[in-house]
Amino acid sequence: MEAIELTLTAESPLAIGRQKPGGSISEAQDFIPGSVIRGALADLLLRQSRHRPGEALTGDLAALFTEARAAVFTHAYPGSGSRVLPATAFSSKNNPGFRSEAGKTGVFDTLLDRFCSQRLGIPFDPAEPDGSGGRVEPFGGFYSQEEGSRYRRVAVSKRLLTRVGINRRRATAADQILYSLEVINEGRAGRDGSLQPSLFSGHIYLQDRELAAALAGYLNTHARRLSLGGGVSRGLGRVSLAARHLRAPKPSLAERVAAFNQKLRQRWQQWQVFGNPWQPLPPERQYFSIGLQSGAILKERWQRTTVLTPPMLQEEANCEDGSLVLELACSSYAYVSGWNAAWGLFKDVELVTTQGSVFLLSTTQMERWIPILAEMEYWGIGERTAEGFGQIEVCSLFHHHFWENPL
Repeated sequence: MEAIELTLTAESPLAIGRQKPGGSISEAQDFIPGSVIRGALADLLLRQSRHRPGEALTGDLAALFTEARAAVFTHAYPGSGSRVLPATAFSSKNNPGFRSEAGKTGVFDTLLDRFCSQRLGIPFDPAEPDGSGGRVEPFGGFYSQEEGSRYRRVAVSKRLLTRVGINRRRATAADQILYSLEVINEGRAGRDGSLQPSLFSGHIYLQDRELAAALAGYLNTHARRLSLGGGVSRGLGRVSLAARHLRAPKPSLAERVAAFNQKLRQRWQQWQVFGNPWQPLPPERQYFSIGLQSGAILKERWQRTTVLTPPMLQEEANCEDGSLVLELACSSYAYVSGWNAAWGLFKDVELVTTQGSVFLLSTTQMERWIPILAEMEYWGIGERTAEGFGQIEVCSLFHHHFWENPL
């Protein structure tokens, strides 16, 4: 597996729109979707190759965009190496944030505690980690881990641009046409007052090593020609791009699964103070979590769904396992649409399981699943994975941080 690490720096506001079905307001995304990067690169390559509309892609272009195992363009999230907070992460309702920020009581994960309380048949109602009894609620967004165990939240700043419509025949301001567009700022003020540029990082995963090296060189050479999002003719969407070719990190999934099961069983023993479980924890069964690092388009028997069920996972992995059980699901949904520049048409509105959703499953055949899940961490699950949908993280270390040890 080859990887190209992308670092994008905004040089002008980015209008990465998120149009809701039936809505009249175009909100800006908090990140750059993989479909936007993929579309911009495809547009540039096709223009330079003088590809005729309607012709089938061949060679390297087909390997990048249309083959069955085409390259995967992940979403580019703010900051460097940032990740999506799981839906099971909680923090104070009144004063949310990591402990690295002054005055915050911290962020903790509830996945394993939810699982234990469910099997014991007792309610789970966490409060603030400082013991004040204050209310907590889900804490979403992006986080990054700095040196040591210092965590911090990562976010972009936005603003509204208000523009006047132009009468193209007279080349003057049109009557009664005034509109506002939400955009991601090209930077934000730092602590010393200087302007800190908005950075985003993502990856391209592909199989061919020579193609990966050539693509990284091409991106670095033609980075200035890429524009992302809408409003390009109005000066929006300019970015600088740096691409670095590297071998995809060797998956450490076996170690993560072992550590996850050790933590789960330790937690299970601690929960025994509340009584005897109505369902014991079978020693032969191993557990693993699947967290969505991007929205996933999931379908089961042609029906859209927001829950990753065992039959769906077996079909996705082409692996029959009658012992696979869904223990817990924390998921929500949203809608996405988009614009296909090649077709000149809107894309279909899709129901997506939101990023951050978490599914806890168990099996007695974990050794069969480890290499499959390791591959899925690169290729994703569900539909339109080449556009960055369905990226997953298995057994995230974030689930090891409990209420009494917040981040």
